[in-house]
Amino acid sequence: MTALLLLPLILPFLAPTLARRTLDRLAPATALWVLTVSALALAGACVAALGALVLTGLLKLPAFAALGELVHPLRTTSDYFVLPAAMAATGALTLSVWTLARSAFRQTRAFRTARTQADRRPAAGDLCVIESPDPDAYALPGRPHRIVVTTAMLRSLGPAEREALFAHERAHNRAGHHYFLAAAELAAHCHPALRATRATIRFAAERAADEAAAEVTGDRRLIATAIARAALAGNASPSNRPDFAPAATTGPVPQRVAALLAPARTRPRTTRRTAFLLVACTVLSVAAGAAGVVDFHHKIEVAQGEEAP
Repeated sequence: MTALLLLPLILPFLAPTLARRTLDRLAPATALWVLTVSALALAGACVAALGALVLTGLLKLPAFAALGELVHPLRTTSDYFVLPAAMAATGALTLSVWTLARSAFRQTRAFRTARTQADRRPAAGDLCVIESPDPDAYALPGRPHRIVVTTAMLRSLGPAEREALFAHERAHNRAGHHYFLAAAELAAHCHPALRATRATIRFAAERAADEAAAEVTGDRRLIATAIARAALAGNASPSNRPDFAPAATTGPVPQRVAALLAPARTRPRTTRRTAFLLVACTVLSVAAGAAGVVDFHHKIEVAQGEEAP
């Protein structure tokens, strides 16, 4: 059982490399779905494995076994390893819950501030202009969706570039990319290796919005120019927007611009091999975690005297 529970803790370390390669080889919108679902599944399997290890260690102690109405403490084949593993798992879960709670509090406060600021300003359709000396523009989720842009950002772009920027942000709202970014943030607090995957998911969301905006405007070079100029204008000014509010100036902008300007014949061919490896890694992690939890449940039934060992 213990060996099975270790797999969901080890396999996520393969995710960052597989995620980057998956994004390089799949269409951005497709890659965004694959990466997000995989990250959530890996995070869930990791939390389940940690929880099973914690409970295994606790139920080996007579006091907790009595609280759990067990006939005898839980018996495992690796007693010298289980208690240290349970202590480490307890620390990891505690740290994850603490950092997740802090992040949720900070993100909720930032979202409320941004939403209140946007709602106080007159809007032209879904566009809300904020008076600010700091260049910024982002897609703000909520009801209704807003595209928030500062006056400094408007002054930094020409008329055509502004429309291209708005098309990019509308693509974010239309596709619900804030849900993907929130899911990536959640997964990142469940396993340290998934923090790098979170960055790849954010990159995939920006690439998906870039491609959607290019289809709407019919001018890939215009989108690339607007993104580059917006990023240069807003690079020196910190933003108070929540992390799950996507913005055209985030992510590795030079790579995004290069992808938009690359001739069609030189773009990477769509291959599913790397995506299959990522999915296989995810399935193996979930299966190992599920098998470990089932075995843990069986041992509890034995300790309760409900089933013969």
